[in-house]
Amino acid sequence: MKNRMFNKLKQKYFEDNGGLFLKQELASYAGSVRTAARIFTEEELKKATNNYHVSGKIGEGGYGTVYKGILSNEQVVAKKKSKVIGPITESRQFVNEVIVLSQIHHKNVVRLLGCCLETQTPILVYEFIAHGTLYEHIHRKNNKGTSPLSLPLRLTIASDTSEALAYLHYSTSTPIIHRDVKATNILLDENYTAKVSDFGASRLVPDQDENKLSTFVQGTVGYLDPEYLQSNILTEKSDVYSFGVVLVELLTSQRALCFEKPEAERNLAKVFVSLLDSDRLGQILDDEIVEGHFERVTKVADLAKRCLRLRGEERPSMKEVAAELDGLVPTMELYPSGGKPNFPRTQKDTDYLLGSPVSIR
Repeated sequence: MKNRMFNKLKQKYFEDNGGLFLKQELASYAGSVRTAARIFTEEELKKATNNYHVSGKIGEGGYGTVYKGILSNEQVVAKKKSKVIGPITESRQFVNEVIVLSQIHHKNVVRLLGCCLETQTPILVYEFIAHGTLYEHIHRKNNKGTSPLSLPLRLTIASDTSEALAYLHYSTSTPIIHRDVKATNILLDENYTAKVSDFGASRLVPDQDENKLSTFVQGTVGYLDPEYLQSNILTEKSDVYSFGVVLVELLTSQRALCFEKPEAERNLAKVFVSLLDSDRLGQILDDEIVEGHFERVTKVADLAKRCLRLRGEERPSMKEVAAELDGLVPTMELYPSGGKPNFPRTQKDTDYLLGSPVSIR
């Protein structure tokens, strides 16, 4: 009796979360070269995580908990088990987003493998990236008190990230606006290849001609496009602004927002643009990484400034940003010391997966 009630509840969740529609959509991908999303059962994920044992927990935040798991085929994955955020009223839109995101095949994008719909809120299953976030590598210092990422490596990471965003904006079947580009959502693999992650806030743009959406504001303070904040109109140029903030972080090794500073100095983007406009760029750059590269740094700083223009129409596209960065990446040795930076693992290294769950709007 208890098992029958439990199975009925799972079936109810599955249907409420759009499971029947997802199964119908997946059937249309049979035999496709592209691998569509996989529907995982709750039992599969429980087994992969040893019933969500605490030893497999790799992070926890306001939106849910992330567990590392090993599937039956020995693939290591990360599962985001969301907290209850209210009923899903547009399950078909959620399913569409899962299908589109799972078909993204780009070396600089963390891949969504599938989901489980047999729980009150869906569980998303991603490939596991083990080397932490760009934020941690920029802002946590090594034993010598400096960040180990050289300028050439930082520019390579920036180039990788811009290529991923340009791909999302222009090369997917439905344009995707990430909406939460920031250093904690850029992961680094064992080769320090950048991978854009956490599409919890992302939006699909079905009308390519319009390429804009009216939506409630969502993002991270310090990275948020001021035009989007004022108008509630989301465009791909909102991602360009946020990426500009990441560029400034890479050049300065300073946080996007720092409440420990005086109010006028808290917002990194504003301070950066002000200093650049008054020919005082050197005051904010990270001397450790800039030495010997000032001309190249000046060009990157100018690109960042253009990304941070208040009017979205005056910002470059991500295609233009990617092309410009590609020409600025040095061909020199990325690791001048002869070895790759290596940090001991900490819980913060896995916080990249703790952004908001996929929102249905």
